[in-house]
Amino acid sequence: MTPTPLSAGLPELTAARLADSWQLDPYALALVLLLGGLYAWGVVRLARRGERWPLARSAAFAGLGLGAIVVATMSGLAVYDHELFWPAAVQNIVLDLIAPLGLALGDPLALALRGLDERSPTARRLRGALSGRLLRLLTFPLVSTFLVLASELAIYFTPYFATALRHGPLHELMYLQLLVVGSLFVLPMLTREALLPDWCSHPVRALLVLVDGLVDSVPGIVVMTSGTLVAGGWYTAHHRPWDPTLQRDQMIGGGLMLTIAELIGLPFLIAVFAEWVRSERGRTVALDARLDCELATAAAPAVPSPPAAPDTTAPPADAKAPPQELTRPWWETDQGVVGERYRRGGSGTPRG
Repeated sequence: MTPTPLSAGLPELTAARLADSWQLDPYALALVLLLGGLYAWGVVRLARRGERWPLARSAAFAGLGLGAIVVATMSGLAVYDHELFWPAAVQNIVLDLIAPLGLALGDPLALALRGLDERSPTARRLRGALSGRLLRLLTFPLVSTFLVLASELAIYFTPYFATALRHGPLHELMYLQLLVVGSLFVLPMLTREALLPDWCSHPVRALLVLVDGLVDSVPGIVVMTSGTLVAGGWYTAHHRPWDPTLQRDQMIGGGLMLTIAELIGLPFLIAVFAEWVRSERGRTVALDARLDCELATAAAPAVPSPPAAPDTTAPPADAKAPPQELTRPWWETDQGVVGERYRRGGSGTPRG
Protein backbone atom coordinates (compact mmCIF):
# COMPACT_ATOMS: atom_id res chain seq x y z
CA MET A 1 0.00 0.00 0.00
CA THR A 2 1.30 3.40 -0.90
CA PRO A 3 0.24 6.49 1.03
CA THR A 4 -1.42 9.07 -1.17
CA PRO A 5 -1.28 12.65 0.09
CA LEU A 6 -4.21 14.95 -0.42
CA SER A 7 -3.37 17.19 -3.35
CA ALA A 8 -4.85 18.83 -6.40
CA GLY A 9 -3.42 16.18 -8.68
CA LEU A 10 -5.29 13.07 -7.55
CA PRO A 11 -5.51 10.43 -10.24
CA GLU A 12 -8.78 8.95 -11.42
CA LEU A 13 -10.45 6.90 -8.71
CA THR A 14 -10.55 3.19 -9.45
CA ALA A 15 -11.20 0.15 -7.28
CA ALA A 16 -7.48 -0.56 -7.09
CA ARG A 17 -6.61 3.01 -6.09
CA LEU A 18 -9.43 3.04 -3.52
CA ALA A 19 -7.92 -0.04 -1.87
CA ASP A 20 -4.29 1.06 -2.24
CA SER A 21 -4.49 4.74 -1.27
CA TRP A 22 -3.91 5.58 2.40
CA GLN A 23 -3.09 8.67 4.41
CA LEU A 24 -2.27 9.19 8.06
CA ASP A 25 -4.84 10.86 10.29
CA PRO A 26 -3.05 11.61 13.58
CA TYR A 27 -6.23 12.45 15.48
CA ALA A 28 -7.99 9.24 14.43
CA LEU A 29 -4.84 7.22 15.12
CA ALA A 30 -4.60 8.68 18.62
CA LEU A 31 -8.24 7.76 19.28
CA VAL A 32 -7.75 4.20 18.00
CA LEU A 33 -4.63 3.72 20.13
CA LEU A 34 -6.37 5.13 23.20
CA LEU A 35 -9.47 2.95 22.86
CA GLY A 36 -7.45 -0.12 21.94
CA GLY A 37 -5.01 0.41 24.80
CA LEU A 38 -7.76 0.79 27.39
CA TYR A 39 -9.53 -2.31 26.10
CA ALA A 40 -6.31 -4.37 26.13
CA TRP A 41 -5.58 -3.15 29.67
CA GLY A 42 -8.98 -4.43 30.82
CA VAL A 43 -8.46 -7.84 29.19
CA VAL A 44 -4.99 -8.21 30.72
CA ARG A 45 -6.24 -7.14 34.14
CA LEU A 46 -8.93 -9.81 34.06
CA ALA A 47 -6.40 -12.42 32.90
CA ARG A 48 -4.14 -11.65 35.87
CA ARG A 49 -7.08 -12.35 38.19
CA GLY A 50 -7.71 -15.67 36.47
CA GLU A 51 -10.80 -14.47 34.64
CA ARG A 52 -11.29 -14.95 30.93
CA TRP A 53 -12.74 -12.36 28.57
CA PRO A 54 -14.41 -13.77 25.42
CA LEU A 55 -12.05 -13.73 22.45
CA ALA A 56 -14.95 -13.04 20.07
CA ARG A 57 -15.71 -9.77 21.86
CA SER A 58 -12.10 -8.65 21.64
CA ALA A 59 -12.01 -9.50 17.94
CA ALA A 60 -15.24 -7.56 17.28
CA PHE A 61 -13.97 -4.51 19.17
CA ALA A 62 -10.57 -4.45 17.47
CA GLY A 63 -11.44 -5.77 14.02
CA LEU A 64 -14.88 -4.35 13.32
CA GLY A 65 -14.93 -1.36 15.67
CA LEU A 66 -11.42 0.09 15.57
CA GLY A 67 -10.86 -1.29 12.08
CA ALA A 68 -13.88 0.61 10.76
CA ILE A 69 -12.52 3.83 12.27
CA VAL A 70 -9.18 3.28 10.53
CA VAL A 71 -10.81 2.52 7.18
CA ALA A 72 -13.12 5.52 7.38
CA THR A 73 -10.44 8.06 8.32
CA MET A 74 -7.25 6.80 6.66
CA SER A 75 -8.15 4.66 3.64
CA GLY A 76 -8.95 5.71 0.09
CA LEU A 77 -12.29 6.99 1.36
CA ALA A 78 -10.46 9.69 3.33
CA VAL A 79 -8.06 10.37 0.46
CA TYR A 80 -10.86 11.06 -2.01
CA ASP A 81 -13.54 12.52 0.29
CA HIS A 82 -12.49 16.05 -0.73
CA GLU A 83 -12.65 15.09 -4.40
CA LEU A 84 -15.95 13.16 -4.62
CA PHE A 85 -19.07 13.15 -2.51
CA TRP A 86 -19.74 9.40 -2.46
CA PRO A 87 -16.49 8.44 -0.62
CA ALA A 88 -17.36 11.03 2.02
CA ALA A 89 -20.89 9.62 2.31
CA VAL A 90 -19.57 6.07 2.77
CA GLN A 91 -16.97 7.35 5.22
CA ASN A 92 -19.63 9.01 7.35
CA ILE A 93 -22.01 6.04 7.39
CA VAL A 94 -19.15 3.73 8.41
CA LEU A 95 -18.42 5.96 11.40
CA ASP A 96 -22.10 6.34 12.21
CA LEU A 97 -23.20 2.69 11.99
CA ILE A 98 -20.48 0.09 11.43
CA ALA A 99 -17.86 1.33 13.90
CA PRO A 100 -20.38 1.75 16.78
CA LEU A 101 -21.70 -1.78 16.15
CA GLY A 102 -18.19 -3.25 16.35
CA LEU A 103 -17.36 -1.32 19.51
CA ALA A 104 -20.65 -2.34 21.13
CA LEU A 105 -20.12 -6.03 20.32
CA GLY A 106 -16.91 -5.80 22.34
CA ASP A 107 -18.97 -4.56 25.35
CA PRO A 108 -16.30 -2.18 26.69
CA LEU A 109 -18.52 -0.98 29.55
CA ALA A 110 -18.84 -4.45 31.09
CA LEU A 111 -15.10 -4.99 30.61
CA ALA A 112 -14.28 -1.70 32.33
CA LEU A 113 -16.51 -2.42 35.32
CA ARG A 114 -15.14 -5.94 35.71
CA GLY A 115 -11.55 -4.80 35.31
CA LEU A 116 -11.78 -2.02 37.87
CA ASP A 117 -11.80 -2.60 41.61
CA GLU A 118 -15.39 -2.11 42.76
CA ARG A 119 -14.22 -0.07 45.75
CA SER A 120 -11.98 2.23 43.72
CA PRO A 121 -13.03 5.85 43.11
CA THR A 122 -12.77 5.31 39.35
CA ALA A 123 -15.28 2.45 39.45
CA ARG A 124 -17.67 4.49 41.58
CA ARG A 125 -17.42 7.46 39.23
CA LEU A 126 -17.99 5.23 36.21
CA ARG A 127 -21.06 3.64 37.77
CA GLY A 128 -22.31 7.07 38.76
CA ALA A 129 -21.90 8.32 35.20
CA LEU A 130 -23.69 5.28 33.75
CA SER A 131 -26.62 5.77 36.11
CA GLY A 132 -26.69 9.57 35.70
CA ARG A 133 -29.71 11.35 34.28
CA LEU A 134 -27.84 12.90 31.35
CA LEU A 135 -26.57 9.58 29.96
CA ARG A 136 -29.92 7.89 30.60
CA LEU A 137 -31.61 10.68 28.63
CA LEU A 138 -29.16 10.54 25.73
CA THR A 139 -29.37 6.73 25.49
CA PHE A 140 -33.15 6.58 25.76
CA PRO A 141 -34.12 4.75 22.53
CA LEU A 142 -36.35 7.43 21.03
CA VAL A 143 -33.92 10.21 21.93
CA SER A 144 -30.84 8.43 20.56
CA THR A 145 -32.65 7.53 17.32
CA PHE A 146 -33.66 11.17 16.85
CA LEU A 147 -30.09 12.30 17.53
CA VAL A 148 -28.71 9.95 14.85
CA LEU A 149 -31.21 11.22 12.28
CA ALA A 150 -30.74 14.88 13.22
CA SER A 151 -26.96 14.52 13.12
CA GLU A 152 -26.97 13.10 9.59
CA LEU A 153 -29.43 15.64 8.22
CA ALA A 154 -27.60 18.54 9.87
CA ILE A 155 -24.33 17.47 8.26
CA TYR A 156 -25.69 17.25 4.74
CA PHE A 157 -28.32 19.99 4.64
CA THR A 158 -26.59 22.80 6.51
CA PRO A 159 -23.25 24.54 5.81
CA TYR A 160 -21.69 22.12 8.33
CA PHE A 161 -20.29 19.62 5.82
CA ALA A 162 -18.97 22.20 3.35
CA THR A 163 -17.28 24.07 6.21
CA ALA A 164 -15.76 20.84 7.54
CA LEU A 165 -14.24 20.13 4.11
CA ARG A 166 -12.45 23.50 4.28
CA HIS A 167 -11.26 23.22 7.90
CA GLY A 168 -9.44 20.10 9.05
CA PRO A 169 -10.13 20.37 12.82
CA LEU A 170 -13.87 20.75 12.19
CA HIS A 171 -13.73 17.72 9.89
CA GLU A 172 -12.15 15.69 12.72
CA LEU A 173 -14.84 16.94 15.09
CA MET A 174 -17.48 15.76 12.62
CA TYR A 175 -15.90 12.29 12.62
CA LEU A 176 -16.08 12.18 16.42
CA GLN A 177 -19.67 13.42 16.40
CA LEU A 178 -20.78 10.63 14.05
CA LEU A 179 -19.03 7.99 16.15
CA VAL A 180 -20.41 9.20 19.49
CA VAL A 181 -23.97 9.77 18.30
CA GLY A 182 -24.08 6.36 16.63
CA SER A 183 -22.79 4.71 19.80
CA LEU A 184 -25.54 6.31 21.91
CA PHE A 185 -28.08 4.01 20.26
CA VAL A 186 -26.06 0.86 19.57
CA LEU A 187 -24.05 0.49 22.77
CA PRO A 188 -26.98 0.34 25.25
CA MET A 189 -28.71 -2.25 23.05
CA LEU A 190 -25.86 -4.75 23.27
CA THR A 191 -24.10 -4.12 26.58
CA ARG A 192 -24.70 -6.30 29.61
CA GLU A 193 -24.95 -3.22 31.79
CA ALA A 194 -28.44 -1.88 32.47
CA LEU A 195 -28.49 1.43 30.60
CA LEU A 196 -32.03 1.16 29.24
CA PRO A 197 -35.38 1.35 31.09
CA ASP A 198 -36.81 -1.85 32.59
CA TRP A 199 -39.52 -2.05 29.93
CA CYS A 200 -36.89 -2.24 27.20
CA SER A 201 -36.64 -6.04 27.17
CA HIS A 202 -34.88 -7.95 24.42
CA PRO A 203 -38.04 -8.36 22.30
CA VAL A 204 -38.60 -4.61 22.57
CA ARG A 205 -34.97 -4.00 21.62
CA ALA A 206 -35.39 -6.13 18.51
CA LEU A 207 -38.41 -4.03 17.55
CA LEU A 208 -36.45 -0.82 18.17
CA VAL A 209 -33.63 -2.06 15.95
CA LEU A 210 -36.12 -2.61 13.13
CA VAL A 211 -37.49 0.90 13.61
CA ASP A 212 -33.99 2.35 13.75
CA GLY A 213 -33.14 0.58 10.49
CA LEU A 214 -36.00 2.39 8.82
CA VAL A 215 -34.91 5.72 10.31
CA ASP A 216 -31.28 5.19 9.23
CA SER A 217 -32.43 4.80 5.64
CA VAL A 218 -33.99 8.28 5.61
CA PRO A 219 -30.73 10.30 5.13
CA GLY A 220 -29.69 8.11 2.20
CA ILE A 221 -33.07 8.47 0.52
CA VAL A 222 -33.13 12.24 1.05
CA VAL A 223 -29.57 12.69 -0.22
CA MET A 224 -30.19 10.47 -3.25
CA THR A 225 -33.39 12.21 -4.30
CA SER A 226 -32.56 15.78 -3.31
CA GLY A 227 -32.36 18.36 -6.06
CA THR A 228 -29.99 20.45 -3.94
CA LEU A 229 -26.31 19.55 -4.17
CA VAL A 230 -24.61 18.73 -0.87
CA ALA A 231 -21.54 20.98 -0.56
CA GLY A 232 -22.12 21.81 -4.20
CA GLY A 233 -19.81 24.82 -4.20
CA TRP A 234 -16.86 22.80 -2.91
CA TYR A 235 -17.27 19.87 -5.28
CA THR A 236 -17.90 22.15 -8.27
CA ALA A 237 -14.59 23.89 -7.62
CA HIS A 238 -12.79 20.53 -7.38
CA HIS A 239 -14.51 18.79 -10.27
CA ARG A 240 -12.24 16.75 -12.56
CA PRO A 241 -12.83 15.58 -16.12
CA TRP A 242 -12.88 11.98 -14.95
CA ASP A 243 -15.40 12.69 -12.16
CA PRO A 244 -19.03 11.75 -12.63
CA THR A 245 -21.47 14.63 -12.78
CA LEU A 246 -22.18 16.25 -9.45
CA GLN A 247 -25.78 15.05 -9.43
CA ARG A 248 -24.77 11.49 -10.30
CA ASP A 249 -22.03 11.58 -7.66
CA GLN A 250 -24.61 12.56 -5.04
CA MET A 251 -27.03 9.86 -6.19
CA ILE A 252 -24.28 7.25 -5.87
CA GLY A 253 -23.45 8.50 -2.38
CA GLY A 254 -27.07 8.46 -1.23
CA GLY A 255 -27.59 4.99 -2.68
CA LEU A 256 -24.52 3.64 -0.88
CA MET A 257 -25.70 5.22 2.38
CA LEU A 258 -29.08 3.55 2.00
CA THR A 259 -27.55 0.17 1.09
CA ILE A 260 -25.10 0.12 3.99
CA ALA A 261 -27.80 1.21 6.46
CA GLU A 262 -30.06 -1.64 5.38
CA LEU A 263 -27.27 -4.22 5.31
CA ILE A 264 -26.00 -3.35 8.80
CA GLY A 265 -29.50 -3.79 10.24
CA LEU A 266 -29.39 -7.59 9.85
CA PRO A 267 -26.21 -8.29 11.87
CA PHE A 268 -27.40 -5.74 14.44
CA LEU A 269 -30.67 -7.64 14.81
CA ILE A 270 -28.81 -10.97 15.02
CA ALA A 271 -26.60 -9.54 17.77
CA VAL A 272 -29.68 -8.46 19.77
CA PHE A 273 -31.18 -11.95 19.44
CA ALA A 274 -27.86 -13.50 20.51
CA GLU A 275 -27.86 -11.34 23.65
CA TRP A 276 -31.46 -12.37 24.24
CA VAL A 277 -30.53 -16.06 24.09
CA ARG A 278 -27.55 -15.50 26.38
CA SER A 279 -29.70 -13.64 28.90
CA GLU A 280 -32.37 -16.36 28.94
CA ARG A 281 -29.72 -19.03 29.33
CA GLY A 282 -28.27 -17.18 32.30
CA ARG A 283 -31.70 -16.92 33.90
CA THR A 284 -32.28 -20.63 33.38
CA VAL A 285 -28.95 -21.51 35.01
CA ALA A 286 -29.71 -19.25 37.97
CA LEU A 287 -33.20 -20.75 38.36
CA ASP A 288 -31.86 -24.30 38.22
CA ALA A 289 -29.27 -23.47 40.87
CA ARG A 290 -31.93 -22.00 43.15
CA LEU A 291 -34.20 -25.01 42.71
CA ASP A 292 -31.32 -27.39 43.42
CA CYS A 293 -30.57 -25.47 46.61
CA GLU A 294 -34.21 -25.61 47.71
CA LEU A 295 -34.43 -29.34 46.98
CA ALA A 296 -31.24 -30.00 48.90
CA THR A 297 -32.61 -28.06 51.87
CA ALA A 298 -35.90 -29.96 51.78
CA ALA A 299 -34.15 -33.34 51.53
CA ALA A 300 -31.91 -32.66 54.55
CA PRO A 301 -32.83 -34.84 57.61
CA ALA A 302 -34.94 -32.97 60.12
CA VAL A 303 -33.63 -32.56 63.67
CA PRO A 304 -35.78 -34.78 65.95
CA SER A 305 -37.73 -32.84 68.54
CA PRO A 306 -37.88 -34.04 72.14
CA PRO A 307 -40.92 -36.16 72.99
CA ALA A 308 -43.82 -34.24 74.43
CA ALA A 309 -44.78 -34.81 78.05
CA PRO A 310 -47.75 -37.12 78.44
CA ASP A 311 -51.07 -35.44 79.08
CA THR A 312 -52.30 -36.90 82.33
CA THR A 313 -55.69 -35.26 81.93
CA ALA A 314 -56.53 -36.97 78.66
CA PRO A 315 -58.29 -40.35 78.82
CA PRO A 316 -56.33 -43.41 77.75
CA ALA A 317 -56.37 -44.22 74.07
CA ASP A 318 -58.10 -47.50 74.65
CA ALA A 319 -60.70 -46.03 77.02
CA LYS A 320 -64.28 -46.78 76.03
CA ALA A 321 -66.84 -44.07 75.43
CA PRO A 322 -69.37 -43.42 78.15
CA PRO A 323 -72.29 -45.78 77.97
CA GLN A 324 -74.74 -42.92 77.44
CA GLU A 325 -73.00 -41.99 74.20
CA LEU A 326 -73.39 -45.52 72.93
CA THR A 327 -77.08 -45.75 73.94
CA ARG A 328 -78.20 -42.34 72.61
CA PRO A 329 -80.70 -42.49 69.71
CA TRP A 330 -79.16 -42.07 66.30
CA TRP A 331 -81.24 -39.00 65.44
CA GLU A 332 -79.66 -37.09 68.34
CA THR A 333 -76.14 -37.60 67.04
CA ASP A 334 -76.80 -37.50 63.30
CA GLN A 335 -75.44 -34.30 61.75
CA GLY A 336 -77.37 -34.55 58.51
CA VAL A 337 -80.67 -33.01 57.39
CA VAL A 338 -82.74 -35.89 58.70
CA GLY A 339 -81.24 -35.67 62.19
CA GLU A 340 -81.82 -31.94 62.21
CA ARG A 341 -85.51 -32.38 61.35
CA TYR A 342 -85.95 -34.93 64.11
CA ARG A 343 -84.27 -32.78 66.71
CA ARG A 344 -86.54 -29.80 65.83
CA GLY A 345 -89.53 -32.00 66.40
CA GLY A 346 -88.57 -32.58 70.02
CA SER A 347 -86.25 -34.63 72.13
CA GLY A 348 -88.35 -37.76 71.92
CA THR A 349 -88.60 -40.38 69.23
CA PRO A 350 -88.77 -39.35 65.62
CA ARG A 351 -92.07 -38.68 64.05
CA GLY A 352 -93.12 -40.94 61.26
